[in-house]
Amino acid sequence: MVRLRLSSKGFDELKLHHKIESQIEKVKPLIEKFIYGYEEYGKAQPKIEDILGQLLLEKGLKLGLAESCTGGYISHLITSVAGSSNYYNGCIVPYHNEFKHNLLKVGNAIFEKNGAVSKECVMAMAKETLNTFKADVAIAVSGIAGPGGGTDEKPVGTTWIAVAYGDRIVPKQFVFGHNRQRNIQMTANTAMNMLRKLILKIED
Repeated sequence: MVRLRLSSKGFDELKLHHKIESQIEKVKPLIEKFIYGYEEYGKAQPKIEDILGQLLLEKGLKLGLAESCTGGYISHLITSVAGSSNYYNGCIVPYHNEFKHNLLKVGNAIFEKNGAVSKECVMAMAKETLNTFKADVAIAVSGIAGPGGGTDEKPVGTTWIAVAYGDRIVPKQFVFGHNRQRNIQMTANTAMNMLRKLILKIED
């Protein structure tokens, strides 16, 4: 996440407010697809889990999750929002491949050819998550959180995320870095924002 802050100095609060708003309108067209919330002075910073939750509520959509490398952290964030039971159906945390196969029907051929940290794996996870939780939208993640487990081909921090909405599944690869906790947090935030953009039809 990146916070962009615009500020101004003066004695007329209303005039300063209008001045800042006019500058925001100039900047917005340049970065609009990256914006998911606005922070107002004196109010709490908007969180992606709140914004996604409100969107799911407005659209009447049900969410299911499949989390490997994040170990349930996305579910924790989603359920930290009051009223999340109105749009959140549940989560599977298949940390080992055996359970990705048994619970989410990821074919063993995918593990043998592509590995668990792959586009093919998270797409299969996302597809079955929709079915398992009778959900309209889904998030599936699999990655190498670290500090060990990386290879030259897939270094520590390599993460695949797939978001699904109906018949459409969008996978994307990221390499976040070597800090385990930061990798988990960045995966969660990125995954929720990817789903928000898919629902709103915002293209990268």
